[in-house]
Amino acid sequence: MHEDKVADLEKNIGITFSNKDHALQALTHRSYLNENTKWHLDHNERLEFLGDAVLELVVTEYLYTKYPDKPEGEMTNWRAALVNSIMLAKISSKFSLNDNVLLSRGEARDTGRARQYILANAVEALIGALYLDQGYKVCAEFINKFIISELDDILENKLYKDYKSLFQEEAQDKVGITPTYEVVDEWGPDHAKTFKVGLFLEKDKISEGEGKSKQEAQQEAAKKGLEAKGWGEKI
Repeated sequence: MHEDKVADLEKNIGITFSNKDHALQALTHRSYLNENTKWHLDHNERLEFLGDAVLELVVTEYLYTKYPDKPEGEMTNWRAALVNSIMLAKISSKFSLNDNVLLSRGEARDTGRARQYILANAVEALIGALYLDQGYKVCAEFINKFIISELDDILENKLYKDYKSLFQEEAQDKVGITPTYEVVDEWGPDHAKTFKVGLFLEKDKISEGEGKSKQEAQQEAAKKGLEAKGWGEKI
């Protein structure tokens, strides 16, 4: 059964692993180990840690080389739009990752936001596994094919907008208040936490956002805040 999952993954990404356990570990969510205590591999969080760094380097190198005249701040926003959890979860559907990730029965039933984070994390774990198994060049080719290929759509549809800055401008202009952000919840292991952040105008909570970093959660909260206040015409 598990060999079939690896074979399916390899077919979908067009890459054959030398060590199948690298691929299998990338597919192994922490919850799976709770119900399969004799499973011979660890969960995928260490691979996710590695893959996150490789992904950021490959995307940064691409943007630095491709756009020599763009300032750091603009490229940072583009990179964030490419590697955030919503985008990575969407990208995972290109190679049917959801069909092959190993989950507990409880996690397998949850198809909402939690699954989105699991898939995004699994994409990063897969990148880490590819880096260990195939090296930087093959890994970069995978990232170019499946992730950087989304950049044109991001630029065309301005999906890189800095919602925090937009909300602050609107709030200061319309109500004379500078917004603040506060972490209201967080969960997950230290290297792969999910944050829930509240957006406040003084003591009035306007919205909440979730993300794999505080910055990502703040951006989502700001986007929802613009919509909640009816200031979303600039989105």
